[in-house]
Amino acid sequence: MLRQRHRFFRTLLIACDSVLVATSLVLAYHLRFDLLAESVPPRGVDPAKISFAVNGIPPIAGVSIMVLAFAWCGVYRPRRDQRFALEAGAIGRGVLVGAAATFGFVAFFSHVLFDSRDPSRLQYVAWAALALVTMVAWRGIFRSGLRMIRRRGWNLRHVAIVGTGRLGQVVHRTLARNSWAGISPAYFVSHHPRTSRTECDGLPVRGGLDDLERILDEQEVSGVFIALPGRMAAELPALLIRLARHPVDVRVIPDINPRHMPLNMSVSDLEGMPVLSVRESPLAGWGGLAKRLLDVVGALVALAIFAVPMAIIAALVRLSGPGPVMFRQERMSLNGQRFRIFKFRTMQHVAAEAQAIRDAGRGTEAWTREDDPRITRIGRLLRRTSLDELPQLFNVLLGEMSLVGPRPERPELIASFRDDWRGYMLRQNVKAGMTGWAQVNGLRGDTSLRKRLQYDLFYIRNWSLGFDLRILWMTLFRGFVHPNAS
Repeated sequence: MLRQRHRFFRTLLIACDSVLVATSLVLAYHLRFDLLAESVPPRGVDPAKISFAVNGIPPIAGVSIMVLAFAWCGVYRPRRDQRFALEAGAIGRGVLVGAAATFGFVAFFSHVLFDSRDPSRLQYVAWAALALVTMVAWRGIFRSGLRMIRRRGWNLRHVAIVGTGRLGQVVHRTLARNSWAGISPAYFVSHHPRTSRTECDGLPVRGGLDDLERILDEQEVSGVFIALPGRMAAELPALLIRLARHPVDVRVIPDINPRHMPLNMSVSDLEGMPVLSVRESPLAGWGGLAKRLLDVVGALVALAIFAVPMAIIAALVRLSGPGPVMFRQERMSLNGQRFRIFKFRTMQHVAAEAQAIRDAGRGTEAWTREDDPRITRIGRLLRRTSLDELPQLFNVLLGEMSLVGPRPERPELIASFRDDWRGYMLRQNVKAGMTGWAQVNGLRGDTSLRKRLQYDLFYIRNWSLGFDLRILWMTLFRGFVHPNAS
């Protein structure tokens, strides 16, 4: 019911958005080349070529690119009871991305296919401004109209909630908050066989389970939400058989504490068998492929940029004392797989690094201290600036790490954390990263493990390619030098 309604509204919104985007593009063209042509004449323009080669393609490609940009920026996600400002912000990001991508696309075609000049920048600025204003206004009107319709009681689907316990009340309040769905709870049916209760959470209680058929016959509804307590799970099959005699939509709400669900839960089916995905990596399918492509391209670009600095660092490390330039430690990444991480040696010799690991394994020192006498002078600078971690770009290319993700920990530390910190092993649902949401928010070195875990789980729960790009951008300003880095 909820999914079908969201799909309907999403299709409606995409169709209306496409019309508005195309209209804005046509208006921007006339604004630039008709109204402003005399006051701001285009330079070196062949009107015949420009009107076709440069401005004939956007109505076809521009609308598609803009709608894809809206989808990428989350414009078509269900907003439920969120503030309109969040939706307007997503529209603004989509307009900027879509206008820039269309400009690049058209510039390429105008040069390659028609040997023409660049498209008018003023036209695309006007298009972005018109699209932003009309889209925000349209969405605001749509929201207001939908609320007005709901308040008048139109286009509502009335449902019954089976279960008057905690879960049933949660279902009622959730549906009441999310009025965008157009689902209005009409009454409760108690999960007890019989009840003398007449009211629950402000709604009438029509009776117990023994009276279910009579209630549905007398008080017609279009759907039923089953919210039985967990102890009554065995009674669910028989209840579904009884409901099969009535022409109502049936939805089952499992009695699962959301605090025990640290990741997003999804429902799928395999040849008709329902599968409840409680814990899975968010990087399956196209998401994982896109992230891997970003990792490879980003690592190659970073290696090209830092090739000379890395060579200089390697020479300085070699001169700082005996031992190899690179130091390798065993870490854990996706699905608990172990790998050897690359780092520039920062201590006086390899034995000191190994001793630090043994100390951490015994719990005497989880992370090295800033004033550790075993750290060389160049090593201290490398740790302060995080330049000792640049060789991990090779781990990224090998597929052992990602550019963005929870920082990899040593197996002995994970063995001690997994029992003390609930949800800690969920970090292994994605590849370990060179930088992460916790790191760009200042949680590095000897900082709160609880907060780091919270930030890591937030990243996993809300992962998207755009989130990765945001973290990489923040890393340029917050990810290298930090007082907690040691």
